[in-house]
Amino acid sequence: MTLSQSWSLLSKMSHRSSCRAFICGVHTGKVVLDPDTAIQRAIRTVFTLFDTTGSATGVVKAFNHDRLTLPRRIQSGPDKGKVVWGPIAHSRVLQILHNPRYAGAFVYGRHQHKPTASGKSAPALQPREQWIALFPDAHVGYISFDKYEANEARLTSNAVAHGKDRRHGPAREGPALLQGMTLCGICGRRMTVRYHQRKGGLEPEYVCQAKGIEYGNPICQRVHGAVVDNAVGRLLIEALTPHAITAALAVADELAARADEAERLRAAGVERAQYQVDLARRRYLAVDPDNRLVAGSLEADWNTALRELTQVRETYESARNDGGGVLDDAQRARITALAGDFPALWKDPDTPMRERKRLVRLLVVDVTLVRADEIAVHVRLTGGQEHTLTLPVPLASWQIRQTPPEVVAAIDELLDDHTDGQVAAILTERGHVSGTGHALRPTIVRHIRNRYGLRSHPQRLADQGMLSLREIARRLGIGLNTVQVWRNNGLLTGRVANDKGEYFYFPPPPDLERPRIGRPPGPRPAPAGTPTELAQGGAV
Repeated sequence: MTLSQSWSLLSKMSHRSSCRAFICGVHTGKVVLDPDTAIQRAIRTVFTLFDTTGSATGVVKAFNHDRLTLPRRIQSGPDKGKVVWGPIAHSRVLQILHNPRYAGAFVYGRHQHKPTASGKSAPALQPREQWIALFPDAHVGYISFDKYEANEARLTSNAVAHGKDRRHGPAREGPALLQGMTLCGICGRRMTVRYHQRKGGLEPEYVCQAKGIEYGNPICQRVHGAVVDNAVGRLLIEALTPHAITAALAVADELAARADEAERLRAAGVERAQYQVDLARRRYLAVDPDNRLVAGSLEADWNTALRELTQVRETYESARNDGGGVLDDAQRARITALAGDFPALWKDPDTPMRERKRLVRLLVVDVTLVRADEIAVHVRLTGGQEHTLTLPVPLASWQIRQTPPEVVAAIDELLDDHTDGQVAAILTERGHVSGTGHALRPTIVRHIRNRYGLRSHPQRLADQGMLSLREIARRLGIGLNTVQVWRNNGLLTGRVANDKGEYFYFPPPPDLERPRIGRPPGPRPAPAGTPTELAQGGAV
């Protein structure tokens, strides 16, 4: 068999699979793209969105967001060979991206039928080295073969099952700017991301835990993510300022082109549905009215085509009203205004975090982190430049909530002459708050006093030689109520010791004359009764 005969045989064997890829041969023997321009646009859009989003899932989300459909050729049944349009599926996107025929390559032997457990045979994808034939650039394609190779490499890096190096994985929605790009400066392994729920939202943290997972070792190091992300963001703004306008304008043109292409695809869908309605109408009008069976079937096809046209038009109008179509003048003016100021574009709250991650992946090779007394951040840019940043270690949560030193000093000073409640009122009037930002209350002052080992107001009064109520009563040999009566009459001097209104008293002089409070002046009257009766406890 000659080489030309072998090529002809392989071409015939591969014709069916080529038609599935919307690349078919015509009567002249040349392989061309599908003549339907709407099909060509839809397939090209798949490759364009994969370049933009970086993942097959991103392509599916973009199609669904723009309300686009994808063609598919029926492979079996009475409608075999018919092209139908429907919602996009992740498996269908992977099928298109992995098929080298879309890149203009002639290939045979990608699948081999193998028996399954049920006894039937099913096609199984073979590794490239086991393909029977592969001829790049054999015919026209939607992309070049080099682009196909790049897409295969990206899909491989996106797969979690392929190795541990995930730096080229797709950008996701989390707030960690350097997701998959941080290296541990201690062990050299790639760091992962953890998220912690805070009042302000999710906060990222870069953690080196590869050895901990594999060998049960302690975590190598952990670094606060927001501090590193902000520093790298500032570095990129400073490094890219000369090229900011050009890059932002390119992004604006890409967004406008994508919106225009989505608009054309939706309009082509409406035109295609209208053609199906006109075709069904002509078939119905051309049938013999007496042939009721055929006329009824054609009328049903006409009604089905009308319903599909109505649905496609509603989708088209809804997308236009939702802003999913071509960018209007106001949107273009806003993009142009932001394009002139790259820092504003970077900090714009309407810019999704996933878009910032894509920019970082284009500009940064990797970031090495070392946490000691300070955080050392070594950034390698794609242009070959290297930058080393030194950042302070952020305070722990308990340190952030710690009471300011000036408040602690003020409490220590005021406790000499005031109770906890009085101290809280005075500091609140001065505008001081606790470490958590709350107003100072007596319980908070007491907690701060205990936390920092400050002596309470009663203890400070005792240090001055003052006595409590029980102590002064015991020293004078009088009752507790008598002490209070004496204080009210000015015989004893006291100071408020706590918020309950209890007093501490200065010791009285030794020659204090005990007053006869509650008795008239003069000699005390003798008790009634005889001496014998008094000795026995009083008269009966």
